Amino acid sequence: MYPAPRTPEQRKKDTLARFATEVDAWVATAGKDGDVYLTPLSYHWNGATFTMATAEQTTTARNLRTAGEVRLAFGETRDVVLVHGVVEAFSEEAVPLKLADDFVAEVLWDPRGGTNPYAFFQVTPRRIQAWREENELDGRDLMKDGVWLV
Repeated sequence: MYPAPRTPEQRKKDTLARFATEVDAWVATAGKDGDVYLTPLSYHWNGATFTMATAEQTTTARNLRTAGEVRLAFGETRDVVLVHGVVEAFSEEAVPLKLADDFVAEVLWDPRGGTNPYAFFQVTPRRIQAWREENELDGRDLMKDGVWLV
C-alpha cells in the first residue's frame, strides 16, 4: 500500500527544500543530431534559477548552448522531481560575478581560472513536476509555463 498522496502545497514545499539542500542534479541535453546526453552536475539554487558549470568543450556545454533548454532530474524513482528549463549561457569571462560567486559558495568549488575554460549556465524553470508513487501522478505539475500552480 502506498502512503497517502501529499497535497500540492506539501509537494511544492518538499521540492523547494530539495532544491535548497541538495547540490547535484542529473542534466539531460540533446544535440542538433538528436543524440541525447545525461550527466550529473552540481548546482546553486537561488530561489528562482539554477546555476551550473561545466567545461566549455563538453557535450553538455555544447548541447546547452545550442538547444537553449534542458531537463533536470532530482531524487530517486519513487520520489522524483523533474524540471524543464530554459538556459542562458555565459563564458568564464562573461559570467556575472554574483552568479559565479554564489555557485562557488554553494558547491565549494571554483571552476574559474583553471587550465580548462568553464562555462556557466543559468536555468530558469518553465515546468516542474514532482511525485512519489502512482497515486501522486495526477497533479504532479507544480509549475507550468514558468508559473507556480500552487
